[in-house]
Amino acid sequence: MIKHIVLFSLRDDIEQSVKTSRLEDIKRQFLALQGEIASLRSIEIGLNVNPKEKFDLALVATFDDLDGLAAYAVDPRHVAVAKQVGEMLSVRACTDYEF
Repeated sequence: MIKHIVLFSLRDDIEQSVKTSRLEDIKRQFLALQGEIASLRSIEIGLNVNPKEKFDLALVATFDDLDGLAAYAVDPRHVAVAKQVGEMLSVRACTDYEF
């Protein structure tokens, strides 16, 4: 099994109310991918509540293997949501590990 963890930090020039609204919508869209993308076994996503931390959004997803993660990465439904994040992105950190 593969655990895919991604942290997103949005640009500082985006007003906080806009960030919050867009992040809530993006969260909903990411969660809707479960059951839609066959290789995605589970997904959890949350908005940061600690203003002392620099990342705004955390995503944790589970796949059977790296091939499943690769299939998810190029799935048009995932790409569409990721594009929305990319439009506001400042920093992205990611790690994938076996468990």
